[in-house]
Amino acid sequence: MRRHSWVAQLGVLVIHNDPVVEAELWAMAPDGVTVHAARFESPTSGGAEYTGTPWKEMVESPDVRRGLGQLGRMDLSAICLCFGSASFFGGPEFDEGFTAAARELAGGTEVYTAGQAIVGALAATGVERPLVVVPPWFTAPTFAAARGYLEAAGRGAADLLQYQLDDEWREVRRHQLFDRGGRWEVRPDEVCRQVAGRFPEDADGVLIPGSGFRSFEAVEPLEDELGVPVVTSNQACLWKLLDLTGLDAAVPGGGRLLGRRPAAAV
Repeated sequence: MRRHSWVAQLGVLVIHNDPVVEAELWAMAPDGVTVHAARFESPTSGGAEYTGTPWKEMVESPDVRRGLGQLGRMDLSAICLCFGSASFFGGPEFDEGFTAAARELAGGTEVYTAGQAIVGALAATGVERPLVVVPPWFTAPTFAAARGYLEAAGRGAADLLQYQLDDEWREVRRHQLFDRGGRWEVRPDEVCRQVAGRFPEDADGVLIPGSGFRSFEAVEPLEDELGVPVVTSNQACLWKLLDLTGLDAAVPGGGRLLGRRPAAAV
């Protein structure tokens, strides 16, 4: 029996060296919402550039199977795969295949992907042509995959902007930036500066899709400056949990998606 003060519990499947997902979700979580993580070995841990994982291969990973089983036995409200790149490369087939198999491994607990959460969040905020702001460790194949995934969902990118780290990181190969420590070097104020300086006139929102890309603190400053909704991967994952469980809880700093009313309605 659940304690009455714990109203929803989110399980997350996260790559082994990503510190951002839990940090941001705990910072956003309303009272009574808890976050619980299971980890799996990153597909890039051997130094390779990521170009996708078939859903059957992902769900057969011992780490993933173990994590789903453990999270499933915790009586959680839902589980999210916080690895949007797998959805981008695999498309709806990955999302549907993985979530169906994962739900069974988790004993019937609802499972969704970061990709599904992102698409739902864009629809919920009315964003059809976002500026897509990608992490510094994404490479050209991921750019193309992300564009294709969004176009298939009817949310084609107005433009794509890659966040730039300081000059000291220039000699590191792009796909190795995350594993080499670049995940610790993203600054929300710099996210705001770079995005505001490149926001296209025909964009109606901002999407920041990297689960390991620190960006939650940039949401409301960007909304204030640009006047459009801002959606991030981790913010969308929490929104999906609240939507599934029917919780009407505004999240301070969470922007329009997580309860902030548009300025015209205030």
